[in-house]
Amino acid sequence: MTDATNPLGEFLRARRELVTPERAGIPVVGVRRVAGLRREEVAMLSGISSEYYLRLEQGRYRNPSVQVLEAIARVLQLDEETTAYLLGLVVSQPRTARRRAAREVVPASLRSFLDGLGSPAFIEGRYLDVLAANPLAAALSPRLVVGANRLRDVFLDAEERALFVDWEAATEGLVASFRQSVGTSIDDPRCVELVGQLSIASPRFQRLWGRHDIGGRRGALMRFDHPVVGEISLHREKLVPAEAQNLTVAIYHADAGSPDADKLALLAASIKAVVGS
Repeated sequence: MTDATNPLGEFLRARRELVTPERAGIPVVGVRRVAGLRREEVAMLSGISSEYYLRLEQGRYRNPSVQVLEAIARVLQLDEETTAYLLGLVVSQPRTARRRAAREVVPASLRSFLDGLGSPAFIEGRYLDVLAANPLAAALSPRLVVGANRLRDVFLDAEERALFVDWEAATEGLVASFRQSVGTSIDDPRCVELVGQLSIASPRFQRLWGRHDIGGRRGALMRFDHPVVGEISLHREKLVPAEAQNLTVAIYHADAGSPDADKLALLAASIKAVVGS
């Protein structure tokens, strides 16, 4: 059985490898051949038999109870979002014919909202495509324009990579956000295409995708090395609009009265100067 037909096993293996014995409270004696937990250790800490857990990883048992999965989630130290993802992997759903992905449309009210903001902001879809962006977002990064894809740009575009002071942290959050966005539909044609292309072109993406981190739709402090204003630190918020919950609004803003706010104002002024010239 391949990982493509055993997403639960793939997930459990990936997350098990990230939990050290020390984090799990297991004393280390002698030399260990694995960095993370052994299967029998996860089973023991979860209160299930080693044979039962082995069957889960191998895909020979597809219907574990919620209680068992929640016990395993606690051992693997999963947060609430990642636990929900784990539970979703085994929820029985009727098979239906695969439909073409629905076209992602940004409501006019959201476009107007972006244009009225005094901060860089853009809207991304399920696959992290940029669907709308205001001029200040494009001033922050020329890649923040309609038609771009955040995964491709952040991982594969050298200038976009140079923009992030903490590129490694930024890529971790980006892949976790993508996993959360696509959910359990990792066999979706667009998802398969993106993951395949990026896995070939970027070893780092391949490693991060294999970790099965979930999350990213949360606030973060982002540090940029901007070619015009130099280093600037901005708070990033990610909001899910009630009327279009398949979309995410990303907004960057600075602390009021800070040097970063002055730099953001300088960027805004540069846009007005270009428009007025």
